[in-house]
Amino acid sequence: MKSSSDMELSIRFWGVRGSIPAPDAANLRYGGNTSCLEVRCGDELVILDAGSGLRSLGIELEREAQGRPIEGSLLVSHTHWDHIQGLPFFAAGYKPGNRFQLFVGPGLAGRILQGLRDQMSPLHFPVLFEEMAGLQPLRELGAKRSRLGSFAVATFPLNHPGGCTGFRLEARGKSIAYLPDHEPFGSATPQALASQDALVDFLKNVDLLVLDTQYTAEEYAARRGWGHGSLPESVDLAVAANARELVLFHHDPSHHDGQIDAMLAMARQRASGTRLTITAAREGEARDLGAAIDSTAEVLPVPVPLSQSVSV
Repeated sequence: MKSSSDMELSIRFWGVRGSIPAPDAANLRYGGNTSCLEVRCGDELVILDAGSGLRSLGIELEREAQGRPIEGSLLVSHTHWDHIQGLPFFAAGYKPGNRFQLFVGPGLAGRILQGLRDQMSPLHFPVLFEEMAGLQPLRELGAKRSRLGSFAVATFPLNHPGGCTGFRLEARGKSIAYLPDHEPFGSATPQALASQDALVDFLKNVDLLVLDTQYTAEEYAARRGWGHGSLPESVDLAVAANARELVLFHHDPSHHDGQIDAMLAMARQRASGTRLTITAAREGEARDLGAAIDSTAEVLPVPVPLSQSVSV
């Protein structure tokens, strides 16, 4: 019998970067692997995206299992490489006794399956996607809400070149929203306003919002149309949705730890006077959504200037 604390909704970050892995001594606190999150409710496992962080997660899952079969769900937001490049190195996905069910947004099964296969074609990789015996056939989530064990899952189409699916997971009275690649909807056209209103409704009262915040406002001005988030808009979206906590995510590969600290300080200044707590995603960090938030940990007292940053 599990205690109530064992059944809390929890999250762990295995990859927090965007675009490309950034292994560098200046990135040790926040990490250099690309998008991958582990979400748990008791023994139930949901993995969000298969970036390079998935390799380390797979090693940990096998260590915990000690030879027992592993089951879980893997939700893929889209097939840009920084969100799938860990899958060929996911050792647990090759073992026939394991069962990882792949899920994607509504209407996207054909496109995403093709992307996963292409990544592991002989031109790019020596092992075929079909040889991953631990993966179950890819399935689409429902257009509204789907049930994955204890998890209720909803989806939202994000603003990103080629498309990207945002996910909202709810379990045990807590909620996590994961918007990995999303650019602000832009000019105040009726269509953009309607999309923004729908996104705010999708995120309403979420406990933890993990949101693409790759650029500062200055960087974003030169990168419109690239499909990634801007710091002021990320904060404003979280406030409008009455989120409990915003987690800055999809860190630019050219941003070192001090630059991310600086962005975090800017974000907190913009949210001053609101109820919003803001943190930045750190590889290896594990969080229980029932626990108190430490909103000041690991932040430099003096932000480092961002003027030298060059986005990839």
